[in-house]
Amino acid sequence: MSDDDDLLTASTMYYLQDLKMDAIAAHLHISRSSVSRLLKRAREEGLVEITLRPTPSLSSELAREIAATYGIECQIVPVPDGVTGEERLDQVARTTAHLLAGWFDSDMVLGVAWGTTLSAIARHLVRKPTRGSAVVQLNGAANNRTFGVDYVSDLVSGFARAFDAAVHLFPVPAFFDYADTRRAMWRERSVARVLDVQRRADMVLFSIGAIAGDLPSHVYAAGYLDPDDITALGDEGVVGDVCTVFLRADGTYRDLALNERATGPTPDELRRIPRRVCAVAGDAKVVPLRAALLAGVVTHLITDELTAKALRELGRDPLAPRATSIPH
Repeated sequence: MSDDDDLLTASTMYYLQDLKMDAIAAHLHISRSSVSRLLKRAREEGLVEITLRPTPSLSSELAREIAATYGIECQIVPVPDGVTGEERLDQVARTTAHLLAGWFDSDMVLGVAWGTTLSAIARHLVRKPTRGSAVVQLNGAANNRTFGVDYVSDLVSGFARAFDAAVHLFPVPAFFDYADTRRAMWRERSVARVLDVQRRADMVLFSIGAIAGDLPSHVYAAGYLDPDDITALGDEGVVGDVCTVFLRADGTYRDLALNERATGPTPDELRRIPRRVCAVAGDAKVVPLRAALLAGVVTHLITDELTAKALRELGRDPLAPRATSIPH
């Protein structure tokens, strides 16, 4: 019997017939640890897909409270006490990758941002072949220190490979030097073609950028902004970004000068997309996450329970901006 035959047999006996590993090992004449490795491989290669479908009645009280407060669907990832920030991020990334495989299918367009969290999700992608699907990059990546294309190209292409999807890269800077240059580039046919694919997205996947924290967001840590830009953002009350479009704590963004040079979709543009998945973990992300929720850019939130608890407490702060502050 070949390795592939063993893989299929072990998966069928364990997941469909509910047999114990010892019984499978005896049937295949291999060790119990070999069965465990086969089952792990079956999940990694997409032969086995494990789907969890929590209903409102089965969601945690915390998830229900956040969902009701912001009008979204919320998936909270349990984490043990004492976990590091990196471990929280990894658990959220793993969960997001598995949920994404259940949501994305043939003839769909997925828009993907880039950054620390998206890179973590890409490492855990579950292979799911589709037909007629596409993955499109949501925001530019080049900056004045490094072209940035290799990193983002590998990231976006990794999502496309997982789903056998066509890939559409967005070869523009993360931020133009001049707003006039951005407006001119948006009229170029090669750029307009990618923008059209973005507008046709059925689903987008992004995280929240935070200016500070133990795990600084890629856009703030990799030379995409000059020191003067960072100072200007602080002066204007910016707390973070979504797809390199900056937000204040109350979710406002339209009058921020740097956003006129940004290449990511605005909250107005994102809200036209049916499913908007935000994966986020970390204490520094709580304030910018709430800003994104107030801006209405999230329909599905995936976060760890420590971040979720901090978000709930921030929402209870009587001095915090209310969800009615941003017209949708």
